[in-house]
Amino acid sequence: MSLEEKTSGQYDAAQIQVLEGLEAVRKRPGMYIGSTGPKGLHHLVYEIVDNSIDEALAGYCKTINVTIQKDNSIMVEDDGRGMPVDKHPKMGIPAVEVIHTVLHAGGKFGGGGYKVSGGLHGVGASVVNALSTHMEVEIKRNGKIYKQCYERGKAVTKLEVIGESKKTGSKTTFWPDPEIFTETTVFDFDTLEHRLREMAFLNKGIKIIFKDEREGRKRSETFHYEGGIKEFVKYLNKNKDAIHNDVIYFEIIKETCEVEVAMQYTDSYSELVLGYANNINTTDGGTHIVGFKSALTRVFNDYGKKNKILKENDTLSGDDVREDITANISVKLAEPQFEGQTKAKLGNSEIRGFVETSTNENLTAFLEENPAQAKMILEKCIRASRAREAARKARDLTRRKGALDSLSLPGKLSDCSEKDPALSEIFLVEGDSAGGSAKDGRDRKRQAILPLRGKILNVEKARLDKILNSEEIKNMITAFGCGIGDDFNIEKLRYHKIIIMTDADVDGAHIRTLLLTFFYRYMKPLIEEGYVYAAQPPLFKVKKGKEEWYTYSDAEQERLLASIADKPGKTDIQRYKGLGEMDAEQLWETTMDYNHRTLVQITLEDSAAADEIFTTLMGDKVPPRKKFIEDNAQYATIDA
Repeated sequence: MSLEEKTSGQYDAAQIQVLEGLEAVRKRPGMYIGSTGPKGLHHLVYEIVDNSIDEALAGYCKTINVTIQKDNSIMVEDDGRGMPVDKHPKMGIPAVEVIHTVLHAGGKFGGGGYKVSGGLHGVGASVVNALSTHMEVEIKRNGKIYKQCYERGKAVTKLEVIGESKKTGSKTTFWPDPEIFTETTVFDFDTLEHRLREMAFLNKGIKIIFKDEREGRKRSETFHYEGGIKEFVKYLNKNKDAIHNDVIYFEIIKETCEVEVAMQYTDSYSELVLGYANNINTTDGGTHIVGFKSALTRVFNDYGKKNKILKENDTLSGDDVREDITANISVKLAEPQFEGQTKAKLGNSEIRGFVETSTNENLTAFLEENPAQAKMILEKCIRASRAREAARKARDLTRRKGALDSLSLPGKLSDCSEKDPALSEIFLVEGDSAGGSAKDGRDRKRQAILPLRGKILNVEKARLDKILNSEEIKNMITAFGCGIGDDFNIEKLRYHKIIIMTDADVDGAHIRTLLLTFFYRYMKPLIEEGYVYAAQPPLFKVKKGKEEWYTYSDAEQERLLASIADKPGKTDIQRYKGLGEMDAEQLWETTMDYNHRTLVQITLEDSAAADEIFTTLMGDKVPPRKKFIEDNAQYATIDA
């Protein structure tokens, strides 16, 4: 019997348990949704959709409609049981009002409403309500249609019957509060699309219909995957060449938990292992990932030796068997224990053994039943092992020569005198000419300069042994001081701001992408910890009379020219083709001066999305890259 079949079916006021009040949400919204920037704004949508997903997990919901409406409000509608409308036994008000006005109230705290849910803190609906100027809830239940309205967390109408219906379900519409979301209240279609597609993959069979009804932005997508995470792996590998045809897949269900695993090897040189617990992406791993990795290493070593593919004294490491893998491990359990407020790591000890045993048995069975595919995978792992050994020797040789020793810094590096990494920054500058200007114009105490000659190696198409022979990459590794791959140690990083400073043209963008690909594949914590930035050099210098201005985009330039049209004097315009055209003083005041510069912090929102973009843009396949450009060109903008 599956988890979906284990709910009692009871979902009424008695299942809604109250834990505490709602007062703090508007005062400290970041505690509940992470931030009040774009990430927190979109999190509001996920909280409401998660409630509908929980209905699907319980076996009562088939279709979820998510719509960005013309006025930028969000509507989420499902065909589940409909939220309870009877009076709560302790609160004396309708249960739906309790759900939306009391923090930590919901059917997810052992009251029997749900056996499995992602929103275990129960903050979803009430927090979204508290952070919205207005919210409307319609419920189809008991043959009737009920409606209640709220403003900033408080009910402003009583629950009333507005019609009749033979259907069941809940519809929630909300308008985010600009007093809270001061940066923006405008929803991004692509951000929501990615998460909704992910939810459809993780919950096989459910249909999610996503629409954007805003003027000039009308789009519609439907996500429906009967194959679940098996199709997820195929989707993630669509721009890669698989080395075996079948996606290895199994699903094991026990009384209190279930595990789904899907995996496939490709011809890439990167590992992508995604973990989920109750649909929550556990980006920091956890016991389910530990169990999977442990089993994977053991199974391939046992099978390889048993079938004489591996020599008796040879042993594959975990890195060897995970190179080129795309894997998805999704567990669902009644009482997940997440470490940290962000739920980024699963802590349930019993899950490790469950996943490990399940993977051992099912992966071994697949290899035994598919000897040709098993041999291809093992041979790939052996090649990875040999390349890793070559990389180790290259590292050892390089170390002996002193090139990876922070005491032997690269000759091109103009280091800063500050020894505190938190106060130090390094500029990776395109070209020797710009490097010279940057070196002369910098703050020598806190700013280091490392010029890069030309385009660095595309690491998407190379193994580590080849990468370590690249002079430019070795210079960066040495300058940063924190090592690479297995030797990487963020504690040894010498600068807490790594600033990519390239020309504002196509070549500059290409160099920036090559650098980010290298950081993502081999120094990912640099991005995860927020240490990587892109500088924003100006495009134009405008002079009129004795006044000078710098502008950073065509749109900003047009606005400036319009605003100074009536000023006396001749207008002189200089368009910078590259950083090398600026002298030291200009480069300092436009791009490096702490008080006037603009830096863009490089963030990693989602590993699957990042992996897909880097594979598409930097991999071997041309058609996906061409399609990406064609599909996204219409959405490209130049921000002022």
